[in-house]
Amino acid sequence: MDPKEIRELIELISRSNFASFELEGKDFKIKLVKERTAAPAVVAVEPAVQPAAAPQPAPEPVAESHPNGATPLESPIVGTFYRAPSPDSAPFVEIGTKVNKGQVLCIVEAMKVMNEIESEIDAEVVEILVKNGQPVEFGEVMFRLRPS
Repeated sequence: MDPKEIRELIELISRSNFASFELEGKDFKIKLVKERTAAPAVVAVEPAVQPAAAPQPAPEPVAESHPNGATPLESPIVGTFYRAPSPDSAPFVEIGTKVNKGQVLCIVEAMKVMNEIESEIDAEVVEILVKNGQPVEFGEVMFRLRPS
């Protein structure tokens, strides 16, 4: 591998959810391990409380959802989207397929590594937003899933 490919690989892994990554070729072996950093400390400063004022609960974060109640599934990496494990195989899922948490929905190829992308929830596939063989960016919505 040349230095440019190694830098690209490091960038790709740093933006992904991988904690470690190994790649072995004919005459090289690379192992990348992300350092786990402690979460930043959160300091809360409370305003002076009026005697009659009741504390207000913090608003809960709202996940982006589609009007039909679907949840987006984004690409965790930059790469090429594939709907099936091989060109002559059936796609992993179709619109209307009911999937379980951990079930493979597609493959995103990055740097000649095939990364299986799994469902994060039990759901039904309501939209497939990427065409087979199309490049995807980090964070690009690939599927919309309706939780079951």
